Amino acid sequence: MAILQVTSHLIPSSSPSSQIKQRTIPSTSLYLNHHPGLSLSLSKRNSRRIRTTFTIVCSASSANQRSEEEEEEASVKEKSVSVVLLAGGKGKRMGASMPKQYLPLLGQPIALYSFYTFSRMPEVKEIVVVCDTSYQDIFEDAREKINVDLKFALPGKERQDSVYSGLQTIDRTSELVCIHDSARPLVTSSDVEKVLNDGLRVGASVLGVPAKATIKEGNSESFVVKTLDRKTLWEMQTPQVIKPELLKKGFELVNREGLEVTDDVSIVEHLKHPVYITQGSYTNIKVTTPDDLLLAERILNTDSFVPA
Repeated sequence: MAILQVTSHLIPSSSPSSQIKQRTIPSTSLYLNHHPGLSLSLSKRNSRRIRTTFTIVCSASSANQRSEEEEEEASVKEKSVSVVLLAGGKGKRMGASMPKQYLPLLGQPIALYSFYTFSRMPEVKEIVVVCDTSYQDIFEDAREKINVDLKFALPGKERQDSVYSGLQTIDRTSELVCIHDSARPLVTSSDVEKVLNDGLRVGASVLGVPAKATIKEGNSESFVVKTLDRKTLWEMQTPQVIKPELLKKGFELVNREGLEVTDDVSIVEHLKHPVYITQGSYTNIKVTTPDDLLLAERILNTDSFVPA
């Protein structure tokens, strides 16, 4: 509920009757500034007592229409997003003969799960796969199954180098860069849509989930320093969404000062720009060990899981 208090110049400030009662009006139907659905009529009654009566008519339909228009303006446009799919990691912890993102998950390479999810989204115009040339054929073979542009970039020594390589390849007219780790095959299109909208609104956003476990800070001798407040802790995921011009400025700073970052929005954090955490899903796991691979299979076999 919103409280509206109206004061008229027709009432002398010294008059006892100049105190106007507050009127309570539902906040969903109140728009005073330049709103076409608002009609304000003023009439002066009983001049001896110098009292004024106001009639305010608010159009709920107009308010709803404005809300819908604002929501439409905040949504991401079709074919305005460049996805940078990071698929150049070595995956040593998996202990396999090939990088983890190319291992089969229920008969399909892990990297292709998110690849297909992004390719079906109307907001996406292109996917830039950052990978070694020896694995490009995995994505080339899927080209006929997608309706977005497919590009390639070479990976760098560190993650930030691979992201920078992908950034140099994207379409210059893209409004957002969506960076995703191909070892996260179970990201859903609904979560991607949410983080895209938040990225457009704030400039930088990242999928994350509230930390479940108790986390303690330890010193170099493995003694507990303190217990961190779990309510303030989030586990970061991908995609991480950033406006291209903001990401470029961040890279200029990082490269100039020789900084190392472990995730993409950290680059923006160095600019002191706000980063919004979009709550994602716990099923958006990163497959790094054999146990993770088994868990991913179980999630995919669950009837309630809907990747798209």
